[in-house]
Amino acid sequence: MALYKDGAKLIISNDAAFDFKHKPGTAAPYPGIYRCTSCGDEIAIAGGHIFPPQNHKQHDPMLGLVQWQLLVFPVQK
Repeated sequence: MALYKDGAKLIISNDAAFDFKHKPGTAAPYPGIYRCTSCGDEIAIAGGHIFPPQNHKQHDPMLGLVQWQLLVFPVQK
């Protein structure tokens, strides 16, 4: 689970971008922190970079498929 120190610097969003699940080996549509919906592993990735493969960090196949879901989106000004 992602940690933070100052909640006043975060904004809650209901944007649909947080609802999509992405397959390993595909490009991240947005930069940010993504979480594996099966095992809970989290990664930071630049937009357009490739998500880690199915076997990321010794992912246990018994947990289900690796699917990356956007957890935190950085706002750039």
